[in-house]
Amino acid sequence: MKSASADSDDFLAIRPECQDDVPKTRFKNKPGKTLSARKWNSAFSQDGQLDIAKVLRRINRGGIHPSIKGAVWEFLLGCYDPNSTFDERSQLRERRRKQYERLKSECKNMESTIGSGRYITAPVITEDGTPIQDPSSSNLSNEGPGTPTLDISPKHNSTASPQPDNSIEKKVLQWKLTLHQIGLDVVRTDRALIFYVNEANLAKLWDVLCVYAWIDSDTGYCQGMNDLCSPMVILLENEADAFWCFEHVMRRMKGNFKTSASSIGVQSQLTTLSEIIKVVDPKLHQHLEELDGGEYLFAFRMLMVLFRREFSFMDAIYLWELMWAMEYNPNIFTQYEDPSTATDKGAAPKGNGKLLKKYGKFERKNVKSGSLDQHTALSVFLVAGVLEAKNKRLLREAKGLDDVVKILKDITGNLDAKKACSEALKIHKKYLSKTKKS
Repeated sequence: MKSASADSDDFLAIRPECQDDVPKTRFKNKPGKTLSARKWNSAFSQDGQLDIAKVLRRINRGGIHPSIKGAVWEFLLGCYDPNSTFDERSQLRERRRKQYERLKSECKNMESTIGSGRYITAPVITEDGTPIQDPSSSNLSNEGPGTPTLDISPKHNSTASPQPDNSIEKKVLQWKLTLHQIGLDVVRTDRALIFYVNEANLAKLWDVLCVYAWIDSDTGYCQGMNDLCSPMVILLENEADAFWCFEHVMRRMKGNFKTSASSIGVQSQLTTLSEIIKVVDPKLHQHLEELDGGEYLFAFRMLMVLFRREFSFMDAIYLWELMWAMEYNPNIFTQYEDPSTATDKGAAPKGNGKLLKKYGKFERKNVKSGSLDQHTALSVFLVAGVLEAKNKRLLREAKGLDDVVKILKDITGNLDAKKACSEALKIHKKYLSKTKKS
């Protein structure tokens, strides 16, 4: 974790030549509202147990100071149990760091560039598995700070790879075919930030993504994962800690990246979005259907990478932590460590107000209402709130899907993260009310 005395500019400084090309940041540290390092430290008991309800309230008021974002995220994402002690977390952290080093060494044995401080942007093998001698490791320094168009197709499925009889050989081959694709995305990730001027930081991001692609071969690597991983690499100094934080993000998000010939990964969320708009604003839904937009594909990028392309870097991660705080479930750590308890989510203490305060605002509403559909994430209601906020303009000006995309782009470029979350909660309340009546 970074020094608590550091200012946000030290974390997220923009390259001078990129100042005019990036969205202006709305997030400001607000004394008395933003969760500061002092307030964070005071939320722990003497032996290390965290008053998570107190932390969630503070985050909802003003977000998290950049100096402690990484540490707080580890709790919000379920890496650690708030009821654990300092010693218990220290032991768990050490076990995870050793585990990451073992995984990284396993990858390094297959590709020596892993852990070398360099990264690959050219294939290391051909499609039939033949090694390519001295693959290029160019850093593509002539690339600008812009981001490429999001391609939702899994990179390792984009080539006609051979099918070795041995499943381990097949896994290794598929993994090696992704390495240069990861590198190509890495060099385009958050290039407006001074942090990534340092080649070692680019290599760190590449290493984390490569190791993840190895351990989760079912998902592999898809473009967009780099956008989700980058903040962890920036905010958590230890590479292993950044990896496990990203791994926990992917537990929430991996469904977005599972793509088949017949459907895209976010299809279930888009279907839910369609249902929500149909309930809360039937007229808008009908209008979008008439424009052949009833499947809401125009919203897939927002859901795929949690609004990373619609906000400045700082505002995007501020939005994330607001969402994670509102979605927080105190059982998340136990569910992740012991998957057999995953079905216990509905066994929440409905009548216990003190325990309910340990749930985020959004999750608390779900617990009280019994609405625990895993696909109905806060992000879906957030997109619904964006659409609802400009329903009059969409009804008046949108004559085709291109118009819808343009209007959404204009809207998201001026979004306030806290206001967007507030609107999402209103849509959520309205949706629950109307569906309960029906």
